[in-house]
Amino acid sequence: YGCGEQNMALLAPNIYILQYLRNTQQLTPAITEKSTNYLTSGYQRQLNYKHSDGAYSTFGAGAGNTWLTAFVLRSFAKAQSFIYIDPTKIEESKTWLERKQRENGCFEQSGKLFNNRMKGGVSDEVTLSAYITAAFLEMNTSANDAVVKQSLSCLRESMSDLSNTYTTALLAYVFTLAGDMEARAHLLKHLDTVALRQGGFLHWSRTATETSASLSVEISSYVLLAKLGASPTAEDLGYATPIVRWLTGQQNYYGGFSSTQDTVVALQALALYATLVFSPEGSSTVTVQSPSGQLMFDVNQDNKLLYQEVVLKDVTGKHSLEVKGTACASVQISLHYNIPTPTDVDTLSVEVKPEADCTRQRPKLTLKLKSLYSGKESTTNMVILDIKMLSGFVPDPKSLKRLKGALLVDRVEQKEDHILVYLQRLSKDIHINHLLEIVQEHPVQNMKPAVVKIYDYYQTSDQAETEYTYPCVAA
Repeated sequence: YGCGEQNMALLAPNIYILQYLRNTQQLTPAITEKSTNYLTSGYQRQLNYKHSDGAYSTFGAGAGNTWLTAFVLRSFAKAQSFIYIDPTKIEESKTWLERKQRENGCFEQSGKLFNNRMKGGVSDEVTLSAYITAAFLEMNTSANDAVVKQSLSCLRESMSDLSNTYTTALLAYVFTLAGDMEARAHLLKHLDTVALRQGGFLHWSRTATETSASLSVEISSYVLLAKLGASPTAEDLGYATPIVRWLTGQQNYYGGFSSTQDTVVALQALALYATLVFSPEGSSTVTVQSPSGQLMFDVNQDNKLLYQEVVLKDVTGKHSLEVKGTACASVQISLHYNIPTPTDVDTLSVEVKPEADCTRQRPKLTLKLKSLYSGKESTTNMVILDIKMLSGFVPDPKSLKRLKGALLVDRVEQKEDHILVYLQRLSKDIHINHLLEIVQEHPVQNMKPAVVKIYDYYQTSDQAETEYTYPCVAA
């Protein structure tokens, strides 16, 4: 579960799914039991990242993180209606956040702002303050509460600069929650002028040149939450439909999106939309016409919560899809294929130089890893170095221990035959070197190369990979 934020990203969707099922009277005892078990174990795990003062941080050490603490707070407050959450834990976190409020009403940042692409025209302070204010309001704190009132005042001051679409969308959601319809209308009107419309789809990106898929999902989700968060009219639902169509098109094969934060916000927005358009009646038939024949899926009241999947026999050729009926259905076609390791370096790169001692009875390999960031930002977000072992090799325990204390390394995890190294960040154009020794446990013939991958944790499109081979064979 990696870090405190990864764990929350797995925990939070359960809350929105449970809320949706409960609000539409579809919650069964079996689903309740399964989901609350996930919630309880996620809650217990999250306490590993809690500080004694009520704050939370990525790895449970160092400075408390304002962003993560607000994320935990808003999630725990909602989870309370499904599982037991110690109220003192919620109160401690709320008090810690309140102490971070400045005189101007905004909140000071402690710990790293997760995705550095969120930064933009307005200061991070405004984005962060909007996020914390949303957390307080989602907990049903009154808009007249002294802390909230002061933060709303600071947020109103920032409304003169709407150059950062991310912050504007988040502010629209905050003022919807606060019941300030005038500020909400002003923000939604501006957002409508910068919306990207194409073929029945509607979405937003941070700026005209910034096309981060992850942030576009978050921005569009906040607009959806703002649009549907205040007694929506039929017109509001009509406006929301092309946003939902675009969002569901961004969903990956596993139901999530490209990162953690975008998955959480998108599922919250989609769950709200699904609740509002829910109908306990109707059925539909989905027909897929493919070169190898016809596939039919029935969606009715008895199976509408069932995930239905069929593997296409013949992938090449033309496929068409037809839906008949009155029930809403979400259809996804997923195509998986392998590509050769790309050679062109765009933003991140990793080099691996294997040096071997082939004379030993158990050959030992020293992997010299060189990571580099050469993108547009001054630094990356958290970066993951994913090192796959050669067949028959395992990491040397002493070397693994040294790696845990190496430069910029926050955490090292072993998952099956992969070593995952969490790097705090990479600075632009500065090479960072790491060493890992691996030892042969079982001799393997015809050994294939192993892949080393590097990627930005929040901006997963920033990635690169390379491979290394066993040099003793070549020698």
